[in-house]
Amino acid sequence: MNNTREVEVVVIGAGQAGLSSAHHLRRAGFEPERDFVVLDHSPGPGGAWQFRWPSLTYGKVHGMHALPGMELTGADPARPSSEVIAEYFDRYERTFDLRVRRPVDVHAVREGEGGRLLVETSDGPWWSTRALINATGTWDRPFWPRYPGQETFRGRQLHTARYPGPEEFAGLRVVVVGGGASGTQHLLEIAPYAASTTWVTRRPPVFREGPFDEGAGRAAVALVEERVRQGLPPRSVVSVTGLPLNDAIRQGMADGVLDRLPMFDRITPDGVEWDDGRRVDADVILWATGFRAALDHLAPLRLREPGGGVRVDGTRAVADPRIHLVGYGPSASTIGANRAGRAAVRDIGRLLAAQPVAA
Repeated sequence: MNNTREVEVVVIGAGQAGLSSAHHLRRAGFEPERDFVVLDHSPGPGGAWQFRWPSLTYGKVHGMHALPGMELTGADPARPSSEVIAEYFDRYERTFDLRVRRPVDVHAVREGEGGRLLVETSDGPWWSTRALINATGTWDRPFWPRYPGQETFRGRQLHTARYPGPEEFAGLRVVVVGGGASGTQHLLEIAPYAASTTWVTRRPPVFREGPFDEGAGRAAVALVEERVRQGLPPRSVVSVTGLPLNDAIRQGMADGVLDRLPMFDRITPDGVEWDDGRRVDADVILWATGFRAALDHLAPLRLREPGGGVRVDGTRAVADPRIHLVGYGPSASTIGANRAGRAAVRDIGRLLAAQPVAA
């Protein structure tokens, strides 16, 4: 077994939520490596952004909020967002001396000795900590729905997490499944290249007209927050707000690209079928069906409620006040992650001050 090192706080994940939390730990007087450590399993800085498809340029990114203490300015909107944001995160880590350890996989978080938590990792020391900030996001848990006949499909199936950009679909018949932002973006990009596209969603998509003001944003976040308070799996904020009806969406509707069909009933070797006899031949099924929170490493702590989610109050897990989930549920946005990181650190400071330190 690896040697175990003791720290006050372990941060798991170095995306927006993890870096925000680490920044606020430093501001609160915690020193990296001495008082806290940041563990990230990605090969380099950038969080999930480093894995985004090349055609998602920085100019197409909606709602990217700067990390606390350093603005992102002067970025070329034509550059891939994966490059722009990876470079920004790298500069941020170095500027604030956050000393992120990577690549490190966290296999499990267990009950340790003396009221501490034991963080088991793939490399180097295991960590004994008094508090933990989980900022692992969702990118590592793409959601693949299951449908009859799925294993018989002779074409290619892939998820948004492995979307390569539109050029690879040239001349192919593509079925895109999913009514969120990724699904519509994929369709609009692929349509000029593909032989045909078909859009399929489980529920009719909801489009939002007009400005999305601060009041509407607070109301949407409140709906997501209520789910996690009940211990239900969080829904995305976009699923509550609907999709913005912008010029590109309107053009896609006019061109017939965004002509939605209800969910098919089965997958065949050559495509998809509905019970009413409709069928669509396909070479590719692209599942733009979202992600789930990556929390498997916390399973030994038994935090999940019967509803399938983790009940949280603010960022604190109700079942274990030593655990904070940042970037989960209502804080799963860039501005939400910043605020949640600050709140988690403030709460942890109070917790540690009230806890006797084991001899």
